[in-house]
Amino acid sequence: MNKEKIYIKGLEIDVYSLNTVVVGSGAAGFNAADSLYSLGQKDIAIITEGVNMGTSRNTGSDKQTYYKLTLAGEAPDSVMEMARTLFEGGSRHGDVALVEAALSAKCFYKLAEIGVPFPHNRYGEYIGYKTDHDPRQRATSAGPLTSRFMTEKLEAQVKAKNIKIFDGYLAIGILTEKRDNEIRAMGLVALNIRELEKPHMGFTIFNCTNIVYATGGPAGMYQASVYPESQTGASGIAFEAGVAGINLTESQFGIASIKFRWNLSGTYQQVIPRYLSANQDGSDGKEFLDEYFDTRSRMLDAIFLKGYQWPFDPRKIENYASSLIDILVYQETQIKGRRVFLDFMHNPGWACGEEQLDFGLLGREAYKYLENSDALFGTPVERLKKMNKPAIDLYMDHGIDLTREYLEIAVCAQHNNGGLAGNCWWESNVKHFFPVGEVNGSFGVYRPGGSALNSTQAGSLRSAQYICANYGQQPQRLDSFAGTVFSQVAGLIDRAVNLLKISKSDIKQALPVPDVERGSMYLHKLVSRLRARMSRAGAHIRNSDDVEAAIMECGEDLTNFDCYIEGLSVNDLPDAFRARDMLITQFVYLSAIREYIKKGGKSRGSYLIRDASGRLPAQGLPEELRYSIDDGRLIKQVCEISLEKKGGAFCCRTEWMPVRPIPEENSWFENVWNEYMKDRIVK
Repeated sequence: MNKEKIYIKGLEIDVYSLNTVVVGSGAAGFNAADSLYSLGQKDIAIITEGVNMGTSRNTGSDKQTYYKLTLAGEAPDSVMEMARTLFEGGSRHGDVALVEAALSAKCFYKLAEIGVPFPHNRYGEYIGYKTDHDPRQRATSAGPLTSRFMTEKLEAQVKAKNIKIFDGYLAIGILTEKRDNEIRAMGLVALNIRELEKPHMGFTIFNCTNIVYATGGPAGMYQASVYPESQTGASGIAFEAGVAGINLTESQFGIASIKFRWNLSGTYQQVIPRYLSANQDGSDGKEFLDEYFDTRSRMLDAIFLKGYQWPFDPRKIENYASSLIDILVYQETQIKGRRVFLDFMHNPGWACGEEQLDFGLLGREAYKYLENSDALFGTPVERLKKMNKPAIDLYMDHGIDLTREYLEIAVCAQHNNGGLAGNCWWESNVKHFFPVGEVNGSFGVYRPGGSALNSTQAGSLRSAQYICANYGQQPQRLDSFAGTVFSQVAGLIDRAVNLLKISKSDIKQALPVPDVERGSMYLHKLVSRLRARMSRAGAHIRNSDDVEAAIMECGEDLTNFDCYIEGLSVNDLPDAFRARDMLITQFVYLSAIREYIKKGGKSRGSYLIRDASGRLPAQGLPEELRYSIDDGRLIKQVCEISLEKKGGAFCCRTEWMPVRPIPEENSWFENVWNEYMKDRIVK
């Protein structure tokens, strides 16, 4: 890695030249860097807003799952069978599914080898359990903090190899060039957050042959979110650089706590807590599920099954199934404007006799689960203490005592199944640009729980293999590089300068929103508004009118962004660039949702699309919640979407394509061996 300087727009800017830059410091980013180094490419570095900020390090559930090939017992399994499970989730490419299945054992064993404490029995078998959308028992877990353990152990590998980490650098632009009708990534611009007050405003340039993009999902654009607050995402600058999105309609939503952001799946639901609703000031507290369920048994079973069936799923609404609970929580919080809590101190009142839960009301599955767990007794928190005490300790560590207080909840954005498009080597349509981890839209409509963690490892390894085999060349010489990217960097500098200056013209009166606050106050209100907009129009309850209105609002915000945000302090620049990235991301995602609805798509995955001719989830709910289940016409297609600019305004171009099938390769050993020995595999 070489460090030089160039001058652009009067600023002296540091330029680092190297083969590969990894953007992001989660499980995918660290594994990409570690794999590159191990495969022989050592001219690399990681850049990150903050080593401790990402989703991998800061999120989990009662028992966070890692999904892999079956590695214990006598149940039959195979790479092809696992690939079919992934592929049958719908709207996902078969070659990518096959790669994730094939590499799952390799990636898992690496994690176990470096110290992630996955449990095994005395004979060395890594025992599994069944997770959602899983026909086998492929799931395993290292506890509530599985992804944190992965990230910490992979970080230790990176540091042991002395791989350079640029900590505190915010990526604000992808640098590209067009060659032979192809767009190629050739670097990026970042803000060094520690040097904002210097004359160059923290501007730093990376001149590189490859970018591995591990920035995570677009967490910052939702109001109701279980993503850690430090995770915002950076998909917008990728869209702006020409990277295509895929399946942006497909995200997962589920019930989570909001004071401390955490998924409330697994034993948090299987102990059957009480659901309460209250006014904003906490008054008028009452249970509300019993108003919509027809029997006590169905209500208890639905609560219990939320543990297995945690993500909202419109197929699990009818006949008082578990996702009806998500609808009822949504109605209390979003339609009625109330607050909702889980109460682990008391059993559901409708199912109690003299304060004791009537376990005889439980269905067979729930009863056997609690019986096998020796938990047919007491209150929900007592059962939770018996079955999973670390789940209580986790909240206690964050100042919440489940033995003494209610836990406020909402239906929150949790994972993005769509994202940036990539091929079976995780390379995007922009050459030399590899989105890995959650930012890569490889997951389809339905995915087994824990498959996201496997994908972080398989995708990052796969990109490293391809780079080392095909893209090992040095980056461009500085003079050539500077000439190519000058206008792109100058545009970003101009934006920063415009955001900082105080306008002397009375431009405010010429704009459509009068008397609006300017500068940092407007910036903070803009971010709050865009997050509320996405949770209103693009979360798990959607309708075409709200989506159309949200796209128009988003377009107006983008048009007026530079005018209203001006007058910032230099320390506000990172927030301003993040806000613009979120706006662009939101615009593209909402445009994809509009395209899906126009195509005739109905409720599927983890979202409900309102349909006036559909059915109500339950009697007594408002008409706006009528829905119809998608008929599967689009399940064998993917929607790719690209951001374009026409007449100074953003617009999107979409293309529907059939999914690529699972490859049927010639697996005769001698043939594969010959191809492998001739270096013809990684192409």
